[in-house]
Amino acid sequence: MTDLHTADQVRAAEAVALARTPEGALMQRAATGLATVCLRLAGRAVGLRVTLLVGSGDNGGDALWAGATLARRGAAVTGLLLDPDRAHPAGLAALRRAGARVVTAADAAGLDRADLVLDGITGIGGRGGLRPAAADAVGRAVAGPGLLVAVDVPSGVDADTGVVEDGAFPAQHTVTFGAVKPGLVVGEGRGHAGVVHLVDLGLELGPPAARQLTDGDVAALLPDPGAGDDKYSQGVVGIHAGSATYPGAGVLCTGAALRTRPGLVRYAGTAAEGVRAAWPEAIVSSGRPADAGRVQAWVVGPGGGTDDEARDVLAEVLALDLPVLVDADGLTLLADDLDLVRHRSAPTVLTPHDREFTRLGFDLAGDRIGAARSAAADLGAVVLLKGDATVVAGPDGTTFVNGTGTPWLATAGTGDVLSGVVGALLATGLPAVEAAAAGAHLHGRAGQLAAAGGPLIASDLVRHLPAAVHRVQGGLGHSRA
Repeated sequence: MTDLHTADQVRAAEAVALARTPEGALMQRAATGLATVCLRLAGRAVGLRVTLLVGSGDNGGDALWAGATLARRGAAVTGLLLDPDRAHPAGLAALRRAGARVVTAADAAGLDRADLVLDGITGIGGRGGLRPAAADAVGRAVAGPGLLVAVDVPSGVDADTGVVEDGAFPAQHTVTFGAVKPGLVVGEGRGHAGVVHLVDLGLELGPPAARQLTDGDVAALLPDPGAGDDKYSQGVVGIHAGSATYPGAGVLCTGAALRTRPGLVRYAGTAAEGVRAAWPEAIVSSGRPADAGRVQAWVVGPGGGTDDEARDVLAEVLALDLPVLVDADGLTLLADDLDLVRHRSAPTVLTPHDREFTRLGFDLAGDRIGAARSAAADLGAVVLLKGDATVVAGPDGTTFVNGTGTPWLATAGTGDVLSGVVGALLATGLPAVEAAAAGAHLHGRAGQLAAAGGPLIASDLVRHLPAAVHRVQGGLGHSRA
């Protein structure tokens, strides 16, 4: 599991570490780690042309010290000082001693010929977009073929939210210190950070602000059936999805549930004929959810319509003392009466995309983690806010940011598949926030596998779900032991 810590948490931990270590030791540790990653990525030092984009403060100091290390190894290093009067004194002196070239923005030339560009303009305290001089330097440096590496956080990216207000360094790799910051994995920051490398500084950080599940974490939540299991012990999920207008939603949601945890799936909805034809393994009825039989969790809403009948079904399902996932049309109906969720004692999972989230009455305002948390606390429900990096927040503040997926998932029907996956996991008895986070992870892995062959459609996800489960389990058999 990857822990995510905010800028304030990291600063507080660094203050403690600084008080316990010799002056400059923490920066040296960070810079050494940065240089080590750069050498590994570049594959050589001798003759490597390196440009440092150096701002004021400690972030610039990290870049300067790392540049000094690279220069001593034989790299041709140029340090571009964007604020010469405020450059880190010790780091600048070390860079000069190592024989590197030091220039200001007025003298800079040849930035587009670097093999490696290190972004040390702003750090975790940076706010707003890049200033004109910095934006110009970034534009010239990234025009060339050089590998683009950000120091701690890409300049222009908010370390906590991932918000980019007016341009940011487009890193291919980010070497971050002490802890992974949320802004590197969510919002626009995710797209600017590239591959994130953590340099451990030995900080005492305390509880994380959010977490990312790994394949191993998800595998631990998906034990293989044992000799004593039967179809009921694997979890029975009820599906009310699809309609005469959108029968495919019922087919996709039911198929996803079956392909995730093939215990027992009961379908009760108005797309019964299509579901029965596609999935003979499901128990299909066209009656009301309350008459469906033994069920341990419900999925309601995908493609179900927004008429009075659909409204009655939503209220009926939410009145049951069972975990319920509400998606799509169910969310549109729910927006008219949020108390249907607020007054529930059983777990509820809501899975809005951005427009549905706003329709529910909540404001994103750029901070996706904060927005999902606020909504979850207000509603007493788990909120799975879909996006390039899906955020899952529980009513107690427990938060996960999903790290799997592909932009190819932005196509019709993939949300119906996600609902079936999470519903199947809810039925196994997993805590709702873990079921939602694990479901998002599996859904993303299935998307990556499906997209390996080119553009995907939602049915491709259903077919790739068993392979996704196999993938997170390390390609090996997994047991309860």
